[in-house]
Amino acid sequence: MKRKIFNYILASICILGNYSCSSFLEEKMVSGATTDYYQTEEGMETLIAASYANLRFGVGEERVYAYQDLGTDCFTQGGDGNLRQSFNRYESTLEPTLGLLYSLWQNNYKAINATNTGIEIIPQMNSSEEFKNRKMADLRFLRANFYFELVQQFGPIPINTEAIKDVKTDFKRSPVADVYKLIINDLRYAVDNLPETGNESGYATTWAASHLLAKVYLTRGSAVKDQRGQQPSDMDSVIYYTDKVIKSGRFALENEFTDLFDINNRKSQEFIFSVQFSQDEVFNGNGNQMHMYYVCVYENFPGMTRDIENGRSWKRLKPTDYVFNELFDHKNDSRFYKSFQWVYKANNPSTIPAWEKITDKNGNVIFAPDPSLEGKPKFAQGDTAAYFIPKELPLSGDALTAYCAAKPYTFVPINNYTELLYPTLIKWLDPTRPDMQYQTGSRNWVKMRFSETYLMAAEAYGRKNDFAKAAEYINIVRARAAYKEGELKPAQYWTIEDGKYEDRMKSTQTEMMVTPSDISSNFIDFMLDERGREFLGEACRWEDLVRCEKLIERVKKYNVLAAPNIKEYHKLRPIPQNHIDRLDPQGPINEEQNEGYY
Repeated sequence: MKRKIFNYILASICILGNYSCSSFLEEKMVSGATTDYYQTEEGMETLIAASYANLRFGVGEERVYAYQDLGTDCFTQGGDGNLRQSFNRYESTLEPTLGLLYSLWQNNYKAINATNTGIEIIPQMNSSEEFKNRKMADLRFLRANFYFELVQQFGPIPINTEAIKDVKTDFKRSPVADVYKLIINDLRYAVDNLPETGNESGYATTWAASHLLAKVYLTRGSAVKDQRGQQPSDMDSVIYYTDKVIKSGRFALENEFTDLFDINNRKSQEFIFSVQFSQDEVFNGNGNQMHMYYVCVYENFPGMTRDIENGRSWKRLKPTDYVFNELFDHKNDSRFYKSFQWVYKANNPSTIPAWEKITDKNGNVIFAPDPSLEGKPKFAQGDTAAYFIPKELPLSGDALTAYCAAKPYTFVPINNYTELLYPTLIKWLDPTRPDMQYQTGSRNWVKMRFSETYLMAAEAYGRKNDFAKAAEYINIVRARAAYKEGELKPAQYWTIEDGKYEDRMKSTQTEMMVTPSDISSNFIDFMLDERGREFLGEACRWEDLVRCEKLIERVKKYNVLAAPNIKEYHKLRPIPQNHIDRLDPQGPINEEQNEGYY
């Protein structure tokens, strides 16, 4: 089935080439010939496959990490990249002419127009009602997805539900509340008409639509100051649609957290919806390039060189101190040590260092190895070359240098973390690439996980002050995050985290459970923390913070480089100037552009 989808995508490249590259406002979108083709079942399948392919956009280049992770409480800038000023430091370069924002706008509105084309054509098709309802549901699921992405980033945006066949320049932005109404109506239809199976093939199911609809209601209903059209019943709707997924019996949490990020585990029982990629270059387009952006410059360590297993080190994002120092319970929550790479094994014998004396700037010896070791290699190929610890040592200067030099590898406490050297997030790594310079990864992009279904339900109950039910659902996720009985904890448990060696294989589930009183006093911050622990680096953080009206507060508190510049208006991105310049008639700037960007 997946091969069939990729064949449709390949066909769509040929048939929709002008369509997919044309401007949202400038070009005639659908010719009579292509309209005739779309009225066939094969043509409609091609159009729908092309629309699903548009979901790949965020991970195909340096995009979604900037929209979602950079400039948050959890991630700050790494040592390289052109997006740091705009998306992490919130400098004046985050402005309407920024190309990265226009590319998102353009991609999604082109995709929306494709779905509108199919929605208009389907009623005219000479096909079964079952076929037409199913395909209509695919298109409305997709249209809702693209609008949901846009409204969260840009706020009030143009709504268009008709296929653009000729030049159109008179777009007006609609209130956020109206955008949410459209999204909800589309997803309700999708829930009722999508099938129960099929997520493994890359197409949406009724469960994916239910999960997304719950998230839409949660986003709309989370607003207190913002005007999203929120309704008193929104949290009840979240509970209703998450319950549909939870009680379906179709999904289950993986027993082991790291199994979620095994690239070969593409059909996990926890995955509700994934954007598909392939190792076949013909079908893979730009692929999934996220495997590069969270990787530190590990090849700078003595005894190391860049390789496929450890990843291509583009160092775009570095976790904040909050992630390493505050977010996790290091002793009991296995997600902390399982989310990062802490150890590098030597793979370059030509740069293995020797034991030697270390002197200060005045030539005084501050470290001397045992004379029997001096001049001998510190380690061999395959041994530990570098070792990070998430702890700041009470040392500095020469004392810290001497302490680290005494280790038989490069020892990196938090004191020595930099924008180049920090523990790498492992969730996006792609060891299946054919060579170490290869950018076009094939890891599927998991957009919906069953653990999020539980956490959305928990948040809805908590927002209704039912903290007992909220704790029940939270604890389902936290039970999986605990170390299991008989599972060997990492050595850090008893070497730096004050755990007992004799407890190294004991369960920590009891310690991980929360009670209603644990979460009730500061519930929204607790939920943001829990989502941070579960979904760290999975391209959803910025929207989580904006949804909960916590972006400014938490970025100021936890992201040192972002704190000086971030302002209230940064909860929305600027409307792309390319769009505004093409409007005719063009309204007053305060109607066309978000506050703070004019």
